[in-house]
Amino acid sequence: MPAPVPPPVPPGVIGHNRSLVTRNYAVLPPEGMFPSVLPWLTKAAVFYQTSPVMGARFAQGRLEAEPGGGTTAPRQDGLEHFLYILAGTLDVAADSSSTTLEAGGFAYIPAGATWSLRNGGTELTRAVWITRPYVPAEGVAPPEPRFGSRDTTPVTRVDDSGRWRQYLLGTLDMSMDFEMNIMGFDRGTHFHCVETHIFEHGLVMLEGQGLQLLDRDWHEIWEGDFVWMGSFVPQQFYCTGWGGAAYLLYKDVNREVVF
Repeated sequence: MPAPVPPPVPPGVIGHNRSLVTRNYAVLPPEGMFPSVLPWLTKAAVFYQTSPVMGARFAQGRLEAEPGGGTTAPRQDGLEHFLYILAGTLDVAADSSSTTLEAGGFAYIPAGATWSLRNGGTELTRAVWITRPYVPAEGVAPPEPRFGSRDTTPVTRVDDSGRWRQYLLGTLDMSMDFEMNIMGFDRGTHFHCVETHIFEHGLVMLEGQGLQLLDRDWHEIWEGDFVWMGSFVPQQFYCTGWGGAAYLLYKDVNREVVF
């Protein structure tokens, strides 16, 4: 007698689906995401989580590349890109700069650069991928390609409440039009207020779990979940569970209001 075929989705994932898309925010667990296969990628796909069709002013998704997968040829698309490796390795080249990123590594590719990606390892690579048009600042030179790692980025304690930060990219740098930070919380800690601001966010839970306030509703989120927060949506995070929590956060900064 053949063995029973496991269900394609975990029990309860349909009746208790956590996905929600509104005008001002979205919560998207990974279980319901579908891949986009693009003509300039081989053995790779992007699971888009937000884009301008949702109302966001940037695009974000999860890149998955099999061994040997990546771009079919060097590209120059006029956009700026940020990649953060969740698992595996990724060879990233931007103009004359190149490196191999491991888990926790990140790369910034400036607009106008010629770039390429390739999984030169033996395992599946998963990476956060953010893309957007660059907004120049008058009198400020545009940024160059940048590479770094979470492992070598200092941990900054915000105060004695148990909140900490890792400033990966763009903080107080007027050449950059967005920041990438890791926001950390010890068990039971939370933001000191309900935030309401002009900045837009893309959030990826890296570890732990918590309750995320969005507008007037609380949502339980955990590792792997994505949250889009539009400008001025009320927001707050409370760390729950038995351990701490951390998430990767996109934030548009350093530019004037567009009319």
